[in-house]
Amino acid sequence: MLNIGCHLSISNGFEAIGKQALEIGANTFQFFTRNPRGGSARKIEQSDVDALNHLMIENGFSQILAHAPYTMNLCSAKAETREFALNTLKDDLRRMEYLPNNLYNFHPGSHTGQGIEKGTKQIISALNEAMFPEMNTTVLLETMAGKGSEIGSKFEELSAIIDKVEYNEKIGVCLDTCHVFDAGYDIVNHLDEVLNEFDKVIGLDRLKAVHLNDSMNYLGCHKDRHQKIGKGAIGLEAFKRIINHPLLSNLPFFLETPNGIDGYAYEIKLLKSIAE
Repeated sequence: MLNIGCHLSISNGFEAIGKQALEIGANTFQFFTRNPRGGSARKIEQSDVDALNHLMIENGFSQILAHAPYTMNLCSAKAETREFALNTLKDDLRRMEYLPNNLYNFHPGSHTGQGIEKGTKQIISALNEAMFPEMNTTVLLETMAGKGSEIGSKFEELSAIIDKVEYNEKIGVCLDTCHVFDAGYDIVNHLDEVLNEFDKVIGLDRLKAVHLNDSMNYLGCHKDRHQKIGKGAIGLEAFKRIINHPLLSNLPFFLETPNGIDGYAYEIKLLKSIAE
């Protein structure tokens, strides 16, 4: 069975987001832990979370994915930006315990001129300070497009972080199809080779989720511009191979395409129709 969902708003609460996922044919979903451009997070009501957990069990949901805000940059050259990011990460991981055994995804960050080596050390330090032994969440580093000074556009950069995380069994990767394509990994014509390289460098056991996004731009452009499924440079046939690939088909897939709710419902139906 295809585990497919999209990014949904948490503004009406946890039970509401679960019901909305069901309405559009999804059996998982992604949400921002807080304002994606700021730092505020909604108060968590235990009864609301309990209702969502019950709904997910009753309807056979796969793991859901919480996404950190875009402002969270653990490797900024500015100390105050790193401090804000660390505090956000700590708070998010504590709040995730209300939704145990799910996934928390974040962009590794942009080193803003410090260099990859220094930025990588800062990301590792923050993760080791924020993660804790009794946590029930798997933290995911997202593959990036390599725009500006982003860290994480090469598998080796993600591996360098993962290898130094203390609670190593609680760290993984979310592969974004647009990002890896824009970073130069040819998932259209050489999907097997890309997955083989991922396995050699990081290990496929670390791959816990996939962001399904077409790309507005060409292979290796380092742009990060998402497009609707089948409307971009990756194309529908490539997505058919991705969702049906034996190494990927059991993972949860999350749409982040430029869509409203009706567009997401259409894409979920489309992807279900080509799932084998």
